[in-house]
Amino acid sequence: MTLTLDAPSVLSRDEWMPVADAHVARADELTAAHRARASRGEKHPVEDFLFTYYSYKPAILRRWHPGPGVTLRGATERVDWRWYRADGDDVRVDAAAFRSEKGSMYRGIVNLLRATRDRPAQFGCFGLHEWAMAYRVDEVRHAVPLRLGRAGTDAVVDAHELKCTHFDAFRFFTPDAVPLNRTSLRRDDQAAWEQPGCLHAGMDVYKWAVKLGPLVPGTVLLDAFELARDIRTLDMEASPYDLTDWGYGSVAIETPEGKAEYVARQRALSARGQELRNRLLAAVASPDDTPGGVDFPRLRSVL
Repeated sequence: MTLTLDAPSVLSRDEWMPVADAHVARADELTAAHRARASRGEKHPVEDFLFTYYSYKPAILRRWHPGPGVTLRGATERVDWRWYRADGDDVRVDAAAFRSEKGSMYRGIVNLLRATRDRPAQFGCFGLHEWAMAYRVDEVRHAVPLRLGRAGTDAVVDAHELKCTHFDAFRFFTPDAVPLNRTSLRRDDQAAWEQPGCLHAGMDVYKWAVKLGPLVPGTVLLDAFELARDIRTLDMEASPYDLTDWGYGSVAIETPEGKAEYVARQRALSARGQELRNRLLAAVASPDDTPGGVDFPRLRSVL
């Protein structure tokens, strides 16, 4: 059984428990490889990103929420859950309490999601942010060989215009790469530049889903994680690193063929990201919300 926006507002325990159990099973499957490596103390240059950069443990994916507006009958184990309201053994997400207590964070995320969704997508960056993070430095971010070597990596950056629009990628550019970007990005300007073609903006849908906690239905959370995983794969396959020993292919963005492949995959991922932004906003936004500009001090406080 999959809950949708038009799902019944009251679910018996026999109805919602299989959904919750299926969610846990799916979450465990999605994180099984990472958990096995972690138990052996092994690192992974691609997949660890979703658990280190975002700093969310696999366990956070296991907690299923129905989202606002759904009452769970006989949910005794959830009576004392934070941001739930209980009526005897029946519980539901207390969306109003969450929005009130997390008001600054909530408004910042919702407005950023809307700003990103409503801006035209750009598809001309070719994933060069990863190359800019390795430009003219001896020590790179990943303990993986450079596919084109040191000089070849620098030459690719020198031959292209950097068009990064995502501050959290731009802030890792090397000092020599920073002035090469078309725009000097700042945290305060993030909502003015964030756009749905950006791979990292798509990965961040997962971050926002986690931060919005019980307002987010379980399927949206896990779909956002899967999207982030798939984006990370393209992100690294198009990077300057040689990941063949890890079982990954290469998208040679320094060639016309590689650029075409990158853009085709980028467009497909962007479409998935836009669908998820709409689903996330539909689930969490209050009917009383008024779309508006992002409050930058509040935005800084949640990023």
